Amino acid sequence: MNRIPWALAASLALFTFPAAAQRQETGFLDRTVTVEGVPYRYQVYVPADYSADKKWPIVLFLHGAGERGEDGLAQTNVGIGTAIRAHADRYHAIIVMPQCRKNVFWQAPEMEAQALASLAQSVKEFRTDPDRVYITGLSMGGYGSWALLQEYPGKFAAAVVICGGIVPPPSAKMPAPPGADPYGDAAKKVGATVPLWVFHGGADPVVPVTESRQMVEALKALGSNVKYTEYEGVLHDSWVKAYADAEMPAWLFSQTLSSQKVSAR
Repeated sequence: MNRIPWALAASLALFTFPAAAQRQETGFLDRTVTVEGVPYRYQVYVPADYSADKKWPIVLFLHGAGERGEDGLAQTNVGIGTAIRAHADRYHAIIVMPQCRKNVFWQAPEMEAQALASLAQSVKEFRTDPDRVYITGLSMGGYGSWALLQEYPGKFAAAVVICGGIVPPPSAKMPAPPGADPYGDAAKKVGATVPLWVFHGGADPVVPVTESRQMVEALKALGSNVKYTEYEGVLHDSWVKAYADAEMPAWLFSQTLSSQKVSAR
């Protein structure tokens, strides 16, 4: 008499176990990518309702100087990571967060390589939309974002650059670009077709607000699709307001690479 219910339960277990085993992890996930034999830890954020049934936008986030290290975690505690925790409903995307090593900068070839490798590995792991690949960064990561936009034109569907720049202040001990017109040269390399939204605090004591102002003017001179938001009286941490702005991620995820190609014709 008891064999039928037991057999039924066993058969149900056979059907349900594989589904549970294949359930996708979500939230902030630990990952490692190896570049030229060197392992780099990074984080990838996966929305709670992630499903491979559709294509998801993907964002590469470059953190600031204070989050450098090798723990693979610090970069989630400042900037986009805190915004996601407060407003997960606004960040309906895969967010890739590599970590720059201490005493170097994102512009270093090995740091750029590991950032792009973490992005590429995430593209393979999750179902992402090749038409909606984005980059954002703050402070040192803002400088790094400008560098990658120059080196890889046409790779990103849009960018959000916060309190970054082209010419670093002497205190940063970062390499300065050559040439008499570094902003104009950078703008030409970035190009006029990629949508950009630049943020900066008007009272920033670390990265002069003139860095963003001059870059925005150089881009506008080319006819670039660039938006600029300057927060009056805000210091260096302008990323707090920028990433908490509901309009920003909505704008970002509405941009596509295909629309850039159309506008370039």
